[in-house]
Amino acid sequence: MKAEEPIEGIIKQLFKAEHQMILGDTYKTLKTFDDQIFDLVITSPPYNVGKEYETKQSIEKYLEQQEEVIEEIIRVTSDNGSICWQIGNYVDKGEIFPLDIYYYQIFKKYGLKLRNRIIWHFGHGLHASKRFSGRYETILWFTKTDNYIFNLDDVRVPSKYPGKRHFKGPKKGELSGNPKGKNPSDIWEIVLNDWEKELWNIPNVKSNHPEKTEHPCQYPVELVERCILALTNKNGWVLDPYAGVGSTLLASIKNERNVIGIEKKKKYVKIAKQRIKDLKEGNLKLRPINKPIHKPKATDKIAKIPKEWQNGSIFKDNT
Repeated sequence: MKAEEPIEGIIKQLFKAEHQMILGDTYKTLKTFDDQIFDLVITSPPYNVGKEYETKQSIEKYLEQQEEVIEEIIRVTSDNGSICWQIGNYVDKGEIFPLDIYYYQIFKKYGLKLRNRIIWHFGHGLHASKRFSGRYETILWFTKTDNYIFNLDDVRVPSKYPGKRHFKGPKKGELSGNPKGKNPSDIWEIVLNDWEKELWNIPNVKSNHPEKTEHPCQYPVELVERCILALTNKNGWVLDPYAGVGSTLLASIKNERNVIGIEKKKKYVKIAKQRIKDLKEGNLKLRPINKPIHKPKATDKIAKIPKEWQNGSIFKDNT
């Protein structure tokens, strides 16, 4: 089945496949889906910053169009499902508009409940000249109801004090923890092979990242995996309505979830399909989900203050 086929032809065969990358308009494609068929919708929508796949417009018009898409997304999400909306900032003439705040109001308008506001921190990116350089984005995790999928055992972390016992009361002397580990706090730092904090220390996909493609705003597969493991069951259905080069599809397939992606740019669909093919054949380079971020040693040349900066500089030679 080719991505260039009409949407109607694809929809008839949609759920016969474990994964599907659809070339088409997000809103029009969503309108063809039945109600409540996805347990997780996870995406990074266009930020209205003038990338090649978007047309920059007023923030009011941008949010108005996004609300139409969000209304359809809520419709196709199951009652025990979740929506994870990964977003950055809109910048206009040097002024920051925190998009997660604007989006929160839209989702609340339709009755969704915010379970976590996850901060994704990354160490590299574009440098600002008249404000501090931005180094974070947010993931808003919403649910439609109070009865939502949450696989705690799949994301437990080792207890810091596994031998801790109750020191008083009817359980005095008994172990106070869980043998499978503890419930992570709502601050995640994924650098030490655990789920401890909600500050996700995951590098963004830049030129030296093993997953880098030509997409200008590609997010890492490991960012999606954590949501998929916690918020869906095996063989459940995942949707990415702005699929880009297929990071959500890769994370879903890797973890035995069915997935559909929608993308309007033909070249990104082509890249996504090739990445899926490479994944199945064992040729795709992925950053391991628990790999620590590289930190240069003090003796590394790149970590030393260059001689040109040493005289009159506020920096001291770190040799």
